[in-house]
Amino acid sequence: MDIVKEVLEKQQQEQQKYKPITVVKPLDATVDIGHLLVTDPNYFDDEQLRADREKYVLDLTRDNVQLLINSVWELPTERVQESIVAKLPAPKAVLPRARKLPVPKPLTKWEEFAKLKGIKKRVRDKKVYDEVLDKWVPTYGYQRYKAEKEKDWVLEVPHNDPNRDMFKEKRDLRIERVAKNEVARMRNIARAKKIAIPRTGFVGPESASSKQLITASNITKASTASVGVFQDSLPKEKKARGIGVKELMPGEKRKKKPVSLAGEKRRNLEIVSKVLNKKPKIDIDRAISIQKAEARAEREAAMDENGNDGKKKKKQGKKAKGFGRKKPKGGQGKRNPSKRAVGRKRR
Repeated sequence: MDIVKEVLEKQQQEQQKYKPITVVKPLDATVDIGHLLVTDPNYFDDEQLRADREKYVLDLTRDNVQLLINSVWELPTERVQESIVAKLPAPKAVLPRARKLPVPKPLTKWEEFAKLKGIKKRVRDKKVYDEVLDKWVPTYGYQRYKAEKEKDWVLEVPHNDPNRDMFKEKRDLRIERVAKNEVARMRNIARAKKIAIPRTGFVGPESASSKQLITASNITKASTASVGVFQDSLPKEKKARGIGVKELMPGEKRKKKPVSLAGEKRRNLEIVSKVLNKKPKIDIDRAISIQKAEARAEREAAMDENGNDGKKKKKQGKKAKGFGRKKPKGGQGKRNPSKRAVGRKRR
């Protein structure tokens, strides 16, 4: 009997660890099984929250999850591959979205045509066997290009024209095909976004500025055999200006200035000398002229402080000072025409 009593006590202690599946609350919680969402309208118990916050929140979460599990088990269930599955009903609560619903990607022109004609897309293999190279090569990508280059290492020149580069023509065709596909892709994007695009490279009159319209009219007039010489002008018609107009007009290309080897070498040497020369370049003549101007300004300022009008007055009398050097002597009436007179000539 002691053994049975110990087993029952041990079982009772283990059952006390687990709480019952029935949950009783003052206000019934709202359960939205479609979203697996439980909304609890009951207030918090402040005393239990202050006493042990972690235990109170854990018990509250456990009770709400138990209510959700009870509602799920009330749904009709079925067994699928040794698993019990319940089908959730449609959700009741309307949850807000952070962003708008994704718009389905618009179909391209080819996809619309394929859908209309019932053409299905075939999945291409990543690699195909090339009988010429006798190996597997990728269907697309740069490895495919390398394989084609290895296979077409020699090309036939029609009519034995020595000036014709068949490799260059093949490369130009490939570049043109890539550019054409890119233009088609951009047109599909513009058509999906309902942007009006022209059939040519010129923008439409709705989005074109007056300058673009004038440029387009000038280019159209110059697209004749006479380069627009004999085309009549409209009244008050303006001519297009700006860089790029002459380049677009046929027969009028902007010429670059010829570059000589000596001039380019001289400019490069000047740049190198300016970079490597650490000492600044001093203009002696300009420094002397600046110093003279400053000294003259100081003298005039000092004379104004003494009460003079800034003009030098010539002193009168015998003691008046003239030139600092001796007065030149004349020939005293006797002149030697062969000998040049010394001194300043008097008038």
